[in-house]
Amino acid sequence: MGRGKKVKELRDMMGMNRREFSDYFGIPYRTVQDWETEKRELPDYVLRLMWYRAAIEKKISIIDKQ
Repeated sequence: MGRGKKVKELRDMMGMNRREFSDYFGIPYRTVQDWETEKRELPDYVLRLMWYRAAIEKKISIIDKQ
C-alpha cells in the first residue's frame, strides 16, 4: 500500500474529511489532497508522526496499521 493510501486510511479511521484532517495537523488542504492522490510523495517520518499523534490523542485505537 502506498503512503497516499495510508494517509487516507488514517483520515478515515479518524472520521475526518480532508478539511478537518488538514486543519487538525496544520497541513495545507491541497498538500493532503496531493498526498492522497499520490501526486506528491510525503516523507515517511511525517506519516509516522501523524499516526503517532492520532494514537496519543486517542483519535485512533491502533498504531500498527502503517
